[in-house]
Amino acid sequence: MIDKVLVCDDEFMIRDVLVETLSRHGVEVITAANGEEAMKLADKHDFQLIFCDYKMGKANGMDVLKHYRTKSPASLFVLMTAYGTIETAVEAIKLGAYDFILKPFSPDQTDVIFEKATRWLQMNSERQYLANELAARTGGVTAGGKELLGKSPAMQEVMKLVRKVARSRVTVLVTGESGTGKEMVASAIEAAANPDRKAPYIRLNCAAVPENLIESELFGHEKGAFTGASERRVGRFELADGGTLLLDEIGEIPLAMQSKLLRVLQESEFERVGGNRTVKVDVRIIASTNRDLRKEVDEGRFREDLYYRLNVIPIQVPPLRERAGDIEILAKSMLEKAARRAGRPLNFSRAALTALADFSWPGNVRELENMIERLSVLEDGPEIGAEALPSSLMKGRPMPQLHAAAVSPAATGSLSSSFNLHDLERETIKQALRHTKGQKSRAADLLGFTSRTLRNKLDEYRKSGEWDADQEFGDNN
Repeated sequence: MIDKVLVCDDEFMIRDVLVETLSRHGVEVITAANGEEAMKLADKHDFQLIFCDYKMGKANGMDVLKHYRTKSPASLFVLMTAYGTIETAVEAIKLGAYDFILKPFSPDQTDVIFEKATRWLQMNSERQYLANELAARTGGVTAGGKELLGKSPAMQEVMKLVRKVARSRVTVLVTGESGTGKEMVASAIEAAANPDRKAPYIRLNCAAVPENLIESELFGHEKGAFTGASERRVGRFELADGGTLLLDEIGEIPLAMQSKLLRVLQESEFERVGGNRTVKVDVRIIASTNRDLRKEVDEGRFREDLYYRLNVIPIQVPPLRERAGDIEILAKSMLEKAARRAGRPLNFSRAALTALADFSWPGNVRELENMIERLSVLEDGPEIGAEALPSSLMKGRPMPQLHAAAVSPAATGSLSSSFNLHDLERETIKQALRHTKGQKSRAADLLGFTSRTLRNKLDEYRKSGEWDADQEFGDNN
């Protein structure tokens, strides 16, 4: 698994001891006397393991680590130092170092690190193999373990772009309707570029951050920068240094912040809110949006220069109605996962799969996934027939929020009460809360409600005496 190792240290004795120790494992060991030499070797060799000194000349161990995270992200990096501090170790691990070893160390310690690295690479290879097998079986591809499923030409084109852009650090703009899987595409790009999960992957939903806090979320702030800033806070750009930052719903960024974001993308530097020290970062940006940013530019709501800076590689994720041939693949895969969570076998009948494929799915993949999650809760199985699907789905209309027919007469206590819609709704909510162990936000997703709607209905049941504390199943949010 490991056949080539790099040793970088400005002390000849350290290099010599490591060469002798590592060579006993039957690997080729190449040495470098300084950081600059080590970085040049990245273009000539594919090292699986790197031992590098922290304190050297112009380019120290951290510089070499950052260089290899970009050039050879799969390499395992071990930082060696005689000046070890907790801060240094934390910084090294944050930048993607595999291990940290203090000088002086013994040959036995070197052997332990080598054997541990060998096992780690073997396990990672096996995980990747299993992910590839799953993707091949379901008609899709995998990128570092992230599944993108589908045989349709539109999805095949998306998969091809994912493979290509993962090889570089170029900025990517992922667009598409809500629920199409834009975040999954972004995660697949990052996973393919960072298969061993050594570099950070930080995400920010721009739509979920209040306008007055977005700058602090992105760039961090210093203690006392504003009321409530009781301590220094590191922002998302700084957390993502050496890795990838996903800016989800980038179209929601306020105009006033867009110029500051543009500067970071152009210069790779910023100042924390309330600070005057320039922070330099190396961050790969993936942005996503369900808006037409070109239209937003034309209507003055989005900066044109920022749009062009983000839109280097555009990836358009197709809506589910344009990839009907993929619905069966997706539905089977989703139900298989839901069945594992439910702890019982579940599968769709041929009639149910035909009905799913004929529906237009205005909510796209997310709507399909939520419906399958509800079925896995409400249906006993093992086979889920077409009669279990929402009736409006069969007619090609958008899904209702509740599928009352899925609740059995036994769930409501008697045959006559089973046709009372009020009782059916209450019992379905009870089942959803039982399934989520009282997590109301998760139950609301399963039911197709907003969290506020679910809270209002529970308040209504309590006031009428139809609900008590024992039915809260933990009363979690």
